[in-house]
Amino acid sequence: MLPSRDAFDTDSCPVGEDLLGELYRADANGLPALVDSVSADVRAMLALFCYRRTHLHGLAITIASTCTEKDLSQFGGRVGSALYAQSRGARGGAAVAASSRKPISLSTKPLSVMKPFEDDLDDELDPVTA
Repeated sequence: MLPSRDAFDTDSCPVGEDLLGELYRADANGLPALVDSVSADVRAMLALFCYRRTHLHGLAITIASTCTEKDLSQFGGRVGSALYAQSRGARGGAAVAASSRKPISLSTKPLSVMKPFEDDLDDELDPVTA
């Protein structure tokens, strides 16, 4: 089945920011209850929304593990089917979300090195020293 155009036309989250934040911060014990609080079609759209964001892949797989292949493929086409397969291959869906968050690394090197400014022009034109 072809994906719904709405799944690709908008880049907005199918749930409110508060619920998305709660899902992101939830531990392995609280996540299933939060996921069950939304309907099946919204859950499928949410799984696809999270899947398109690298830092939310673990959450996407956990949410997709509660969806049917029909719902995921209806909203995501081949991507939805692939997400379904990944969610069934992952062990302990809720544990995946908590353990797969990648740490943020910051550079320890300076962003750029500036060459010291040399003011040779003023020395040549100064009438007092010339």
